[in-house]
Amino acid sequence: MSAHQYDEGHTVAGWTGVGIATVGTSVLGVGVCLGSGVLIAVGLVITAASAFVTWALHLAGWGKPPGRRPRGEWGMRVRDTSAREGHAGCVGCRMAGRGRTRATAVEPRAAATATVEPVSAKSVG
Repeated sequence: MSAHQYDEGHTVAGWTGVGIATVGTSVLGVGVCLGSGVLIAVGLVITAASAFVTWALHLAGWGKPPGRRPRGEWGMRVRDTSAREGHAGCVGCRMAGRGRTRATAVEPRAAATATVEPVSAKSVG
C-alpha cells in the first residue's frame, strides 16, 4: 500500500515553482533584515519569476489539470498529455488562450452581429 491515498498534485511544475519561490523569499528576507533595497528588489523579481516558470511548465505538460487525476497519473514524473488542448476550468490555460473551442469563440460574435440591422438610405432620410 502506498503512503499517499490521494492525488496531492505533486508535479514537476509545482515543485520547481516552490523551489524558486523559496529562494526568492529567502533573498527578500535577507534584504529586509539588511535594509538593502537591491536585495529586496531581486527577491521580488525571483519570487515573481517562480509564478511564470510554474505556468510555463504547466503549459508544457509538467503540471496537473484541476481536480482529481486517475491513479495511474499520480506520479510526479508523469507528463500531462492533455495540456496542449488546455484544461477545462483551468485559469492558467485560459490565460494562455487554451481550452476554448472554436464554436464558443465564434458564438458571441455571431449573436452580436445577428441583432444589428443594416441601415438603408431610405430609413436615414
